Amino acid sequence: MDLSGKIALVTGAGQGIGLSIALKLADAGADIVIAELSAETGKKAVEQIESMGRRAFFVETNVADPDSVDAMASAAIEHFGQVDILVNNAGIVKNTPAEETDNDEWTRIIDVNVNGVFWCSRAVGKHMLERGDGVIVNIASMSGLVVNKPQPQTSYNVSKAAVIMMTRSLAAEWARRGVRVNSVSPGYIGTELVKDVLKQSSEWREIWHEMTPMNRIGEPEDVANAVLFLASDASKYATGSNLVIDGGYTAW
Repeated sequence: MDLSGKIALVTGAGQGIGLSIALKLADAGADIVIAELSAETGKKAVEQIESMGRRAFFVETNVADPDSVDAMASAAIEHFGQVDILVNNAGIVKNTPAEETDNDEWTRIIDVNVNGVFWCSRAVGKHMLERGDGVIVNIASMSGLVVNKPQPQTSYNVSKAAVIMMTRSLAAEWARRGVRVNSVSPGYIGTELVKDVLKQSSEWREIWHEMTPMNRIGEPEDVANAVLFLASDASKYATGSNLVIDGGYTAW
C-alpha cells in the first residue's frame, strides 16, 4: 500500500477523521492537499504533514459552493501538477426530528454531504479522466444503510445513502476510463466531537455500545486504514464498493 509519488486531496482534513486520513496517506508516502473550510485547522494540518517529511498544501474550500470547489481543484493541480487520489470526507450532521427540520437545515445538510461530494468528484474527476488514472474514496456512513438510534437524523441518513449510490454510479461510468470510485461507511467513531457528545449523554453511549457487536466505538485511524486500502493498488480491482467499518453494527 505504498503511495510514494502520489498526490492526495482530502476535504475536511483539518481535524477528526479527515485529519487522520490525511496523516495516514502521508505516512504511506503521499503528498497532501488539505481542502478545508477553516484556515486555522487547515494550516495546522499542513504543519503536521510537513513535519513527517511530506509536502502539503492548504486550500480554503467550501465544498457546498461549486465555484469554491472548482478553484480548489485548479489550485491543487497548479501546485502539485496532478491529483491522484481524492477523498471526499467533508460532512456535517444535525440531530433534529424530521418534523422540526426547517428548510435551511435540510438544504445545508444536502449541500455539504451530497452536492459537495458531487462537486468535488466532478472537478477532480475531469482531471483524472483526462489522465486516464485516479482514485476517489467517498466517506459515507452506516447511516446510509440503516436507521441507527436513538438520535433523530433523517437528513443525514438520506444524504449518506445518496453518497453510496453516487459512488456506485460514478464507478460504473468511469471504470473503463481509468478512475476507480469506492466508499467507506464508518459506524460510530471516537472523534473529539463524538466523545464530547457521549460525555453529555449516558443514554446515547449505552445504546450505541449495546447496538454494536464489538460493544465499543471505533477510532479515526480505523477509517483511515480503510481509506488507505481503497486508495492504494492493494484494491486495484475494487470499484463501486462500499467498505463498512462499524464494529458489526449493521450485522444485526
